Amino acid sequence: MSRFSLEGTRSFVTGANTGIGQAIAVDLAQQGSHVIAVGRSSMDDTLTAIRASGGTADALMADLGTVAQATAAFDAALAQFGPIDILVNNAGIIRRADSLDFSEEDWDAVMDINLKVVFFLSQAFARARIAAGQGGSIINIASLLSFQGGIRIPSYTAAKSGVAGLTKTLSNEWSSQGITVNAVAPGYVVSNNTEALRADPERNAAILERIPVGRWGQPEDIAGAVTFLASPAARFVTGVTLPVDGGWLGR
Repeated sequence: MSRFSLEGTRSFVTGANTGIGQAIAVDLAQQGSHVIAVGRSSMDDTLTAIRASGGTADALMADLGTVAQATAAFDAALAQFGPIDILVNNAGIIRRADSLDFSEEDWDAVMDINLKVVFFLSQAFARARIAAGQGGSIINIASLLSFQGGIRIPSYTAAKSGVAGLTKTLSNEWSSQGITVNAVAPGYVVSNNTEALRADPERNAAILERIPVGRWGQPEDIAGAVTFLASPAARFVTGVTLPVDGGWLGR
């Protein structure tokens, strides 16, 4: 069996209904993992794509902006499908406004789903794996804003910087238990979160000018990195936040 194979595993992927999350779910399934796609919107398109490619998947509906609902969905997945080997914390939102005008409501909404729920889902996953005496893989979706400041997105930058730090902390604590904890930091990728940037001619041109590969990323570009980190081939990789950015940070 290939060291990149995920045959016989189960993956819990949040925010898998569209974009990067959907691409991750499809890619994991193509490598043999049974995917549990989780989110508050319909997963029909994701399930159709997975099954069309020969993979298997199920869906669970949950509001991933609250710890109670997120962890309840994880517990339900354990009860319904059995042990989960791979956790992908992908779900996230973004709010844009000048920092002088940024509201507490927008701050809390972003921090809750992008950082707080990431921690408590990871905690639920690790508790289950350690109690069973089994290892596993956690892959968090970070951002270029885990390394840079950005503009007009204070809560998103704070949350994604927190994801990078949290990834290291959890790796330090859980790697000895066989649980690797890593993150992937997407660059500028075609997704719902970047629609406003791509629609702004000046911002779009400025972004493209800085990306050495000369294009926006596609969701599939991120999915391959996640699948690698979930696979046995990456069993000695932990505590890393891996940029997948077309060379942006090297510029």
